[in-house]
This record gives sequence, C-alpha cells and structure tokens, in this order.
Amino acid sequence: MQQRFMEGARRLGHKPYPQPSSHLSRDYTNPDGAQMQACTYCGHCERFGCYNWSKASPVTTVLPVALRNPNFELRMGSRVTKVELTPDRKDATGVIYVDAVGREIRQPADLVLLCAFQIHNARLMLLSGIGTPYDPATGQGQVGRDFSYQTVATARAFFEKERFNQFAGAGVLGAIVDEFNGDNFDHGPHGFIGGGYIIGQNTGLRPIEKRVLPEGSPRWGEGWKQANNKWCEHNVNVGVHAGSTSRRHNHISLDPAYTDDLGLPPARMTFDFAPNGLRMRELMLARAAEIAHAMNPDVVNTSTPPVSASIVPYQTTHICGGAIMGTDPGGSAVNRRLQSWDVPNVLSVGASAFPQNAGNNPANTVGALTCWPLQGIKEGYLKNPGRLVEM
Repeated sequence: MQQRFMEGARRLGHKPYPQPSSHLSRDYTNPDGAQMQACTYCGHCERFGCYNWSKASPVTTVLPVALRNPNFELRMGSRVTKVELTPDRKDATGVIYVDAVGREIRQPADLVLLCAFQIHNARLMLLSGIGTPYDPATGQGQVGRDFSYQTVATARAFFEKERFNQFAGAGVLGAIVDEFNGDNFDHGPHGFIGGGYIIGQNTGLRPIEKRVLPEGSPRWGEGWKQANNKWCEHNVNVGVHAGSTSRRHNHISLDPAYTDDLGLPPARMTFDFAPNGLRMRELMLARAAEIAHAMNPDVVNTSTPPVSASIVPYQTTHICGGAIMGTDPGGSAVNRRLQSWDVPNVLSVGASAFPQNAGNNPANTVGALTCWPLQGIKEGYLKNPGRLVEM
C-alpha cells in the first residue's frame, strides 16, 4: 500500500518518504539497559500496547529504568485530584490523590510535576487554583487559553481487483508527502497560514473501523454485507493531518454543570475551526484526492469532518494548549522551564505548553521540551529552589 501511495505521489511531482517510526526493525538494548524487540507486524498495533515491546514508549524505555531506582515508586490506579498550596498560594506542599481502592491520600512534596495528558494538566491547575482561569470574553487569564486541535480529512481509494494486506499493519507504517507543511510552500494564493502532511498509512485492520464502502453502497441488509465482502481489504486511505492555530474563542474550562465520579467538574473543551483551518483543509484534501486518483483506483471518495467542530466522528487526540509557555506571565501559564509563574515549585510538562498545534504530531517535541525543565531542576532548582526564569 505504501509503495502505491509513493508511486502515485511521484507521478504528481511530490517527494514522498517513509514515515519516521519508533518501531524497531531489529532487537535493541538502549543505553539505560532497557531491552526491546523487533516489530513482527502482528496486526494488533496502532492504539494498543505492544506485547512484543517493539514500540518506544515510557512503558518500554523509562519505567524499567525508573523502577530500579530506590527513590522511585509507581502507584497504580491512582488519580491526583488537587495540588495543595500554602495559604498565600505561592508554593505547593504536595498533592491529594485517590488510590485504587478509593482512599483519599495526601502526598507531601517539595516539587510537583504535572505530567498527565494535556487537558488534565490544565484541569489540575484549574482545580487547584494555580494561575488565573482564562476568560474568552475579556481575553484575560492564563490557564485554559489557546486550546488547539488538529485539521484532518480523508481521501479513500477503492481497488476492485487489488487486495491490500491491511491486517499486518503497524501504527506508523506509512509514507508521507510533506510539501504542504509549514513554510514548505507558497501560502500567498491560498489565504491561510500553517499546513500539514499527507499520508498513505496502513495501521492494521480493525474489524469495524476498516469497514468502509464506496459512496452509493447499500447501508444495510444483504446488499451491505455483499459490499463489505467485496471491498474489505480492497481500499486504502490517503489522509490529511494538519495543524490548528489558536484563537480567542477556543479554551479549556471547568464544566459548570457536570461532575465526575469523585464529585469534581471535568474539563470542558470549547472549540470551533477558524476560517484559516477550513481553508487549509480544503487545499490539502484536494491534493490528497489528486494523489489517490494517481494511484489508479476504480473509485475515490473524500470525506471531511463537519465544518462546525464535533468529536463525532473521531478525528484526533493530539490536542495542545491550556497551560501554554511564554515569556510574559500575563499571557502564559508557565515559563520556558515549564514552571508555573504563580507557583514555581509546580511544573506543567507536556503538550499543554504549546500555544499552537503544528502540522506534525507533538510527541517528539514534547519529549524534547521535557529536557528544559529537567535541566533546570538538575542544574538550578535543586541547588537553589525558586523561579528559574525571571518575570
């Protein structure tokens, strides 16, 4: 499938290349002694843990090393609900968490690092009263601002007489066209900034998600079953994965109406696509459809999520913002060392720090950015606790 995508893209003058991967092609032991195995293309990849230890992730590369450290303890099934602060709210004294059996426990701490998923970092800061909640009406406040999503669309090529072995896929098995990402092309005629990549990818044949049919196929009954038998494994996806620019309206807040099983308000996402993102999607989907047609299929269908944002159908979970980094405490929640401007012994680490969502997924940049606070803690904070960046 990847070969067909690359051939079609080259016919149009593009420069496709294999997707960068953190899957291993051979057995490997990293410098810390963590052992990983070569990928076997088992067909149970993408959104699932790897029983073969072939994916580079914290589970395979970090935790095995950390567990050997006598100062490290992993407490499974625990949820932090609040960061405790001193009465003047200038320092954290620890966290409150609920353990696997529902007990509420206070854990004292001299330094608190929020390393949860992006949206939960922002939620914990809001629940704990760290920083000022963002108000989209006034543009004031720091925590919750600049929430950004991603811009996606799909062209799908159907081949009546050709079968593609989609079961033996992997989460990053694909090829990419990157000419429409960032500043790789002239935006002048198109009326938007940013961009993204076009990808031909085989992530594994999940039994329901991969049952896609050409437009006009029966939607139920015997005809639907026959169409599924005909087209299953006879279609490939050409996807658009593009960035998302922040806007004043988009933000994260605490839900005023609902509570979770612990009685706490969940994080509420307020988001809609800006005209910039819609114009981006229109151009990139047109280029993706051209590549799909250049693969010489029998049918090409295109699909886009609704113009007004919706989480149905699924589009992406690579979301950013909510506790963004910056040089001005008036417009950012954390400094470049990812310390809270208001509570310097609380650090928020992750994609919550990004003020925009770029054209590529943020995981590699999250890893690189994490080096900044770790260096600051090691070389500065432990010797002289306090703010590592002047206001």
